[in-house]
Amino acid sequence: MRAMNVLHLGIKELRGLVRDPMLMVLIVYAFTLAIYTGAKSMPENLNKAPISIVDEDRSPLSQQITDAFYPPYFMPPTLITPTQMDARMDAGTDTFALSIPPDFEANVLAGRSPALQLNVDATRMSQAFTGTGYVQQIVTSEVNSFLARHRDETSLPVGLDLRARFNPGLNPTWFGALSNIITMVTMLGIVLTGAALIREREHGTVEHLLVMPVSSLEIMLAKVWSMGLVVVVAAAASLLVVVEGLLQVPVAGSLSLFLLGTALDLFAVTSLGIMLATLAGSMPQFGLLLVMVLLPLQVLSGTVTPRESMPWFIQDLMLLAPNTHFAMFAEAVLFRGAGLAIVWPQLVALAVLGCGLFMIAHARFRAFLR
Repeated sequence: MRAMNVLHLGIKELRGLVRDPMLMVLIVYAFTLAIYTGAKSMPENLNKAPISIVDEDRSPLSQQITDAFYPPYFMPPTLITPTQMDARMDAGTDTFALSIPPDFEANVLAGRSPALQLNVDATRMSQAFTGTGYVQQIVTSEVNSFLARHRDETSLPVGLDLRARFNPGLNPTWFGALSNIITMVTMLGIVLTGAALIREREHGTVEHLLVMPVSSLEIMLAKVWSMGLVVVVAAAASLLVVVEGLLQVPVAGSLSLFLLGTALDLFAVTSLGIMLATLAGSMPQFGLLLVMVLLPLQVLSGTVTPRESMPWFIQDLMLLAPNTHFAMFAEAVLFRGAGLAIVWPQLVALAVLGCGLFMIAHARFRAFLR
């Protein structure tokens, strides 16, 4: 193998990528708009839900409960009458309508258990499911704090002192932005290398390579380093410009360590992309293979659902996937500021899996060229 052949073939791949406008648009979109929208629209979190309150008590306690609903979880509450409640719910104006009955404060102070009525528009499924718990928690917290001020017991028997590490404000944007970068690295690594090989076949340039004094190993290494370099540069730019700059999300760990892990992950997933391309006869077939491979890889890697919530055999099986180790590595570095002494097992696993996938892909690639 000659290094100059690998270098020049890789430059050829970069030129071919630049001449493909759709792939260039995909790269730019994946590391800019997709990161931003994914961070700002986390569906499992409540954000600016409209709520109205029917306050028939008009007491300090009811006013305290009303004042407890504020952005970003809720819109400022609208005070309405009982006759307006059904009409506003039917029109879709409010997702939640909280009714506070007369003498609510008096009944609370007397030790009774008065009931509040919460009406929920369940057609807004994500807000309804999450927001009901938020409303219950807010009302309970305000009632308990009110009672603590008006009774001899100044505190509850047990107090919970909550300290959130790594994301003190529990801001879903922080998690969404960094998780999307992890996802896009794996996706683009597979797509770009596979598309590069399919493009060579469709344009008939594979036959040109066969008559050149280059080996299959040189051709494959050129595709791996060139497409991997594009994704590494795009990920670094997205992390600095979109995540830290536009979204104002702090990155706890070392950027250079993250890029090292990204390069090892790309060594594995670009090899996987070449292997899938050798199995596909055309770009549409490659697209179908991506659906079958990428979806389980992304969903079961731990970025969408915590691995601890999966069955044990799924957890063990996904250890054979490089992006599982990359997700664990990247979350430790970006979220928790972990150093090399902590994440070295994931780096070793990525290197071993990368070598294994590369050898399998090279064997397939050699058969593909014959």
